[in-house]
Amino acid sequence: MGLVKISDALHKSLRTASAAFSRSINAQAEHWMRVGMLAELYPSLSYAELCRLLLEAEKADGDLHALIARIDAKVPEKKKRFA
Repeated sequence: MGLVKISDALHKSLRTASAAFSRSINAQAEHWMRVGMLAELYPSLSYAELCRLLLEAEKADGDLHALIARIDAKVPEKKKRFA
């Protein structure tokens, strides 16, 4: 675990979002990072599709690397990641 320096404006957005979604600030930041990472890997998937995949991963074991392997196995060829 490490510290990440972010701008005051982003921290304010995190505080607002964490309150709105009943998450800690750290949990909200981690959620945004996981969704953002998946969105960069799979730009053709919608936010709803990414959230569904995160829910499936959490039900299984919460391992993001295992999630990415499962996504690559499930996602149609045209929606696969570019990395």
